Amino acid sequence: MPQLQFREAIREALVEEMRNDDSIVIMGEEVAEYDGAYKVTQGMYEEFGGKRVIDTPISELGFAGIGVGAAMNGLRPIIEFMTFNFAVVGMDQIINNAAKLRYMSGGQVKIPIVFRGPNGAAGQLGATHSVSYESLYAHYPGLKVMYPSEPGDAKGMLKTAIRDDDPVIFLESEQMYGLKGEVPEGEHIIPLGKGKIKREGSDVTIVAHGKIYHVAKKAAEELAKDGIEAEIIDPRTIKPFDMEMVIESVKKTNRLVIVDESHPFCGIASEVGFQIQRDAFDYLDAPILRVCLPDAPAPFAKNLYDYWFPDAKQIIDAVKTVTYSK
Repeated sequence: MPQLQFREAIREALVEEMRNDDSIVIMGEEVAEYDGAYKVTQGMYEEFGGKRVIDTPISELGFAGIGVGAAMNGLRPIIEFMTFNFAVVGMDQIINNAAKLRYMSGGQVKIPIVFRGPNGAAGQLGATHSVSYESLYAHYPGLKVMYPSEPGDAKGMLKTAIRDDDPVIFLESEQMYGLKGEVPEGEHIIPLGKGKIKREGSDVTIVAHGKIYHVAKKAAEELAKDGIEAEIIDPRTIKPFDMEMVIESVKKTNRLVIVDESHPFCGIASEVGFQIQRDAFDYLDAPILRVCLPDAPAPFAKNLYDYWFPDAKQIIDAVKTVTYSK
């Protein structure tokens, strides 16, 4: 199985799907002649031409709207945002049109569109370029939200997203674009809403998605040295969320720590914690804990940023709190 960078796995999914379906087009800032801001679309303009790989002006609201209209009329657009921080400008089209038109038309209109691009903090980029948006998009009916953590997952999940007849928010981290991992060749599909146990364990369940999964993985390796075996679940799809997998894990471990790279109030960790205490309360031997960002914007200074973003020690401390509870 070949080792590919995260960006290469995404590109492979895009190219394979575009070769198989002429209705797929990709639009965004610098996706064509510049080969993509993060080189995800490298070589695609040359292969597919300017009618299918389309450079847009710096107008997220405009090209998001064009994408929605194209989806209503038989195309399958993929809209690349240079960062989801910029997608806020186009949110009216995503939330009020893409997410609702199928419902408002009584099912007569399909919106097979993917909005994709980097999400979340990526180091010293400042407060306006460092927000994780998955909980916001997951809040709205009509949107499906995916956030892969590894290259192989990215390929299989993106192919699923492209083939779906509803709008999908596909979140990536620019800090993972150079991450290498095994990627299956050819047809590789990961079903929507299906999580994966990335590490088996018996003492505590850790739920982590996106790039912070790698922080949780590092924490689990350190915990193992102290005799604590953590089971890590990567939900992969944020909405619909594979809650049944988490419940079954909690039945085994009796403890849960949720790691989320967004802010604590109204975040993914809050919703997962609520549903587990509602549906698996009798299996819990300790309170559910979460590790999130502080309720503050991202700082620019490196020392403050390192304090702001969750690290392995915070996860280790949370796990030891719940595993030492009697």
